[in-house]
Amino acid sequence: ADELSKILLEACRTKQTVEMQDLFLRSTMDSICKVGFGLEMNSLSKSNSGPEASFTRAFDTASSMVLWRYLDIFWKFKRYFNIGSEAIMKESIKTVDDFVYKIIRRRRQEISAQNSNEKTDILSRFIGLSEKEPEKLSDKYLRDILLNFMIAGRDTTAGTLSWFFFLLCKNPGVEEKLLQEIHDVVMEKECGSLQESISMFSQCLTHRVLDKMHYLHASLSETLRLYPAVPVDAKHVDSDDILPDGYRMKKGDLVNYVPYSMGRMEYLWGVDAKEFRPERWLENGIFQPQSPFKFTAFQ
Repeated sequence: ADELSKILLEACRTKQTVEMQDLFLRSTMDSICKVGFGLEMNSLSKSNSGPEASFTRAFDTASSMVLWRYLDIFWKFKRYFNIGSEAIMKESIKTVDDFVYKIIRRRRQEISAQNSNEKTDILSRFIGLSEKEPEKLSDKYLRDILLNFMIAGRDTTAGTLSWFFFLLCKNPGVEEKLLQEIHDVVMEKECGSLQESISMFSQCLTHRVLDKMHYLHASLSETLRLYPAVPVDAKHVDSDDILPDGYRMKKGDLVNYVPYSMGRMEYLWGVDAKEFRPERWLENGIFQPQSPFKFTAFQ
């Protein structure tokens, strides 16, 4: 957060145009890898290079190639002959695997040498569990956990933040209310005068402080309602079932639903469904969660 803030402050000072989504993607990569691997990626740094940069590029490339398969009817043919996009994807996956496996092996050695596990990142915690059940938590299993964690949290967070700031720019009244809430909750009640210190500000953003920011919670939820991180999703039917409207489903069926459209249904959200109005989530200033069948962003 500090590094991202410095970049944005410098851009404001020099009146430069920045690509917010790119910055958020790099920032979330740093955050996810710190929490997941306990590793400093420094994706926001201009001097970022070496294995970390190669991993980031390979991860992005592999993700793009997976999506491309939905459009490329010849992808299996390309995979068989190892040509075109599938050859690129194969090489990218190898780069990702080499990087992640190296981290896993190194972390195992560190924990074994110290005869203790004081680190709190996800990888270290799972390695601690693997000491008890080594046959279940193999290096491959740990790799799958870490990459799933990254896939689930990186692009979705960056995309949501991008839409969030887009909506704030379009709705200055909401921005003013958010700034006032931050001032009231963080600066006055928790930290006193921060004197525009980003480092001090970030240190004050504890879970207890964030829990008091009901308007921020409402604004982010409203962003996800209008621009869900997964706008179209599907579920596989695990066993025969009957929907509430009487429709019968068979095991193996595919059920598609569209959170993007659901977030704009007047039937669900009222006549102002297309408007960005965080107040719809508040009652007497307190955030009120909605049914997961109505607000499906976290299904």
